[in-house]
Amino acid sequence: MIGKIVLAGGTGFIGTYLSDKFQQQGYGIIHISRQPGHISWQDHKRIVQALEQADMLINLAGKSVDCRYTEKNRKAIMDSRTETTQLLGAALLACKQPPPLWINSSTATIYRHAEDRPMTEADGEIGAGFSVEVAKAWEQAFFSFKLPATRQAALRISIVLGEQGGVMTPYKNLVRFGLGGVQGPGTQRFSWIHMEDIFGIITFLQTRKDLSGVFNCASPNPVTNRELMDQLRQIMNRKLGLPSPKWLLELGAVMIQTETELILKSRWVIPKRLEQEGYEFKFPELGQALRHILHR
Repeated sequence: MIGKIVLAGGTGFIGTYLSDKFQQQGYGIIHISRQPGHISWQDHKRIVQALEQADMLINLAGKSVDCRYTEKNRKAIMDSRTETTQLLGAALLACKQPPPLWINSSTATIYRHAEDRPMTEADGEIGAGFSVEVAKAWEQAFFSFKLPATRQAALRISIVLGEQGGVMTPYKNLVRFGLGGVQGPGTQRFSWIHMEDIFGIITFLQTRKDLSGVFNCASPNPVTNRELMDQLRQIMNRKLGLPSPKWLLELGAVMIQTETELILKSRWVIPKRLEQEGYEFKFPELGQALRHILHR
């Protein structure tokens, strides 16, 4: 074992992938989650013990936003992000030898609906609405801690593409059953990132001890929804795909208990800081990423 990494809320799509990758590198992984066999969020003492002399803390905790935004779900989405972040910050303050890096998940949804220009860390405009309020509160909780021995990096993650779940599963099914046409107007931007680049960015930040703050985690080449669906159909060898107008998406969202924001919001996010600092994306182009995921 070359060291240990504490992974908080890391039992989902992204966390499972990161856990496997870091274990392949020789790290021991300690999980904090609500699942049996992991350190409980209520066990402050064991959380502090886990963080002592750890190489890195990665926090991905948060209830999935793939649900209807009822009052109960809104509270769970907000609390599951802010409260866990606050618990971790308090535990780090209690450490004698805290990890030198704390990476906290955030979301590219913090920016406004943008079809006119891309959003960067320096000049991106923060949006409005429930999802944005969650993102702002999440980052505020994170940066409220002043940790002299621990660098802090918030990753504004766009839509993650990977093999074992995430958005690829419903998109593949839509195309497979002939529904892989334009969704809504088709002009809304789709900012995305390949799972391998999430891992790459984290390891990049681990080695770059001079970097901290907010980072957009998105491919440098976002596409429109029309381009996304065209490329999916092409790679899956489906010539036709019925379009889904907004009214149909609204109806479908109610039926499958989700929100149309996940499809209709235009996320035009550029990873300017990472590019300026020299991070090289393994999957900068959508077609290359989709072929890698779908043809393995």
